[in-house]
Amino acid sequence: MPDRSRRIVAFLIAVGVFALDRWSKWMIETHLSGSDTKTVIPGFFNIVRSQNPGVAFGMFAESSSQSRTPILIALSVVAVLLLAWMLWRIDLLDTPSAAGLALIFGGAMGNVFDRVREGSVTDFLDFYSGSYHWYTFNVADASICTGAGLLILSMLLSHRGREAHV
Repeated sequence: MPDRSRRIVAFLIAVGVFALDRWSKWMIETHLSGSDTKTVIPGFFNIVRSQNPGVAFGMFAESSSQSRTPILIALSVVAVLLLAWMLWRIDLLDTPSAAGLALIFGGAMGNVFDRVREGSVTDFLDFYSGSYHWYTFNVADASICTGAGLLILSMLLSHRGREAHV
């Protein structure tokens, strides 16, 4: 596939992730209060509404610093610009890496949008077993993790390919 077509596909993936993330967060924000819990799979999965003023896994959420949100927005914007630049140079990427970066880019855009608009990110996917709860997350977070997994897979496969030629 020519680089221009790969670039278009990558940006369409990112726009799709962003749109799905925004739609899902809008549904949660308009249909659930902060105290609602909708059980999907008893003992395993709930839909909840929470606001995360920090970053991944709630890091820095407890910080009371006035500069937390502006710093997180600035770092997020730099990361999004770097991802956009990397996707623009898609000719240097294999397919799993390009897909991974597109997923990360779309997810990052969704969370940056929230942070700029509200100063926090809406999370709602709550997985648990007994009293153990994983961190509540959203579609953007899931896309970022999936994209990171694709990048790791690509690195492992490329490393194996180099070892086979030695």
